[in-house]
Formats: sequence, C-alpha cells, structure tokens
Amino acid sequence: MGVHLVTEAERLAYADRDKYVADTDFVPLPGGNWNAMLSKDYLRGRANLISFTASMGTATAGTFGTTASPLGVDSTVEHGTNHFTIVDKKGNVVTMTTTVESGMGSFHFTKGFILNNQLTDFSATPTDASNNLIANRVGAGKRPRSTMAPTLVFKLASDGSKGDFVMATGSPGGGTIIQYVVKTLVGTLDWGLDAQQSTNLIDFGASNSATTTLGGEHPNLDITNSGANDALISGLKALGHTISTASQTSGIGSIMRTTVKGQSVWAGSTDPRREGLVLGDTFKP
Repeated sequence: MGVHLVTEAERLAYADRDKYVADTDFVPLPGGNWNAMLSKDYLRGRANLISFTASMGTATAGTFGTTASPLGVDSTVEHGTNHFTIVDKKGNVVTMTTTVESGMGSFHFTKGFILNNQLTDFSATPTDASNNLIANRVGAGKRPRSTMAPTLVFKLASDGSKGDFVMATGSPGGGTIIQYVVKTLVGTLDWGLDAQQSTNLIDFGASNSATTTLGGEHPNLDITNSGANDALISGLKALGHTISTASQTSGIGSIMRTTVKGQSVWAGSTDPRREGLVLGDTFKP
C-alpha cells in the first residue's frame, strides 16, 4: 500500500511539474506566487484525489488560471550526473548534484572541463499537440528545467522555526531523480529505516503515466512469470497499476544523524546500483 500511495502522489506531482515548472524569469509561477502549489489547502485537495483501492493511471495537473502553458515531457536519457553529500567536523553540510547532462556532455573541452549540453533539458518542441506554447520551450537567456533534487532535512523546532539537521540526500538519474529521492525520504522519515536501508530499497515510482516502475535489478523483486509470484507486483496490479520492471540506475548518497549505543553519530549510505563510496573520519557530531 505504501508503494501505491507514493506512486499515486508522484503522478500528481509530475502532472504539475510537466505543466508548470520552467524558468520563472520567463514563465510566471502558477497562481502568481511560490505558495500556490505548496499551500496546505491545495496539497490536501490533491491528496484527496488518491484512491486507496485503484490507481488513477494518468493524473491531471492542478488549475491555477492561465499563468503558464502545458509542458511537454522531456524524455532525454541522461548518464552524465553525479551526486555527493558531505558533513565536515564542524557540522557544515553540503548535498550537491552536478551534471554535464548526457554522458560526456557536449563532447567539447575547455581548460580541462567538459562543457555540458544542458540545453537538451528544454522541451524539444515549442508547442504541444494542441498548438499551445510549452512553458519549458527554448528561449534566449532562459534556464532549462532540471530534475536535480539535492535535499536537506531538518527537525521542526518547538517555535516552528528550523531545528536540528536530520539528513541530506540526493541522486543522479535524469527525470527519475525525484522518485529516487522521494523513496529515500519516505524510507527514513516514514518507515523508520536507516540511511543505507532506505538507499537499498527497491526503486519505485511513477511519472505522470499509467506505468509504475519497480526496479527489476533488485534481488528481492521476483520478475519471473511476469511478476505473478511477487507480492508487491501482484498487489499493485490488483490496484490497477501497469508495472514496468526495467532496471533503474539510482545513485543515492545520504548522510543521516542518528543515535548508536546512546551516542549521536553520522551514518552514510551509498547506492549499490552505482559506483558510490562511503568515507568518514572519527569525529563526533
């Protein structure tokens, strides 16, 4: 049920992303302000669209008037992104995703650096099937949409302000970065897993389509006989999900503040699907 609810929420989020997210220097924020898509009333209304008994298939974006045009979905395959998360001995934290877009970027070098081909993050066409202008279309001086999602998590202090640091995470993965980061946050914050356990979870998620992806490379997922012998696959299919078990290439790297034997320590994780590494020194948080 947890996978079902998260993937349904992602369908709704991708629907809004695909319609509204673009360079705000060129495309107004939906509703005219940053809070429109983050308000509790709006999010509650979106959450109420989720059924506990059936998948919605394809979601419809929320309505904020006519401040933005429908977006095309960028399906560019990307292999040029890396992520790292670091905490120093003073407790300073950085979580950073960096990319040259596709592998080897633009294939041009200058002063030892590979130049990216980030322009491919724009929509390939300026209009959609109904000839409406796409918000993420190419424009002079315009920034393309990106899915990179380096994330810092803090506790909520008693006065409502930002409290102590909890964790930092992020991942490469092109358009599926969002799903990898969501999976990791849900695993730690909602399901009580540690940093490595949440990283090791089956990659699951959905963009705004009828297909729900379950990472078929995971050893705990039985994809034989079209998944008929796997409880997660069968359960999702019973709720109306169309399942893809294509291999996923997440590269989650997290650091989490935790308590071990009464002591506060840093715990790191790296994704077994990529060539990541966890390194550390012996200092206390």
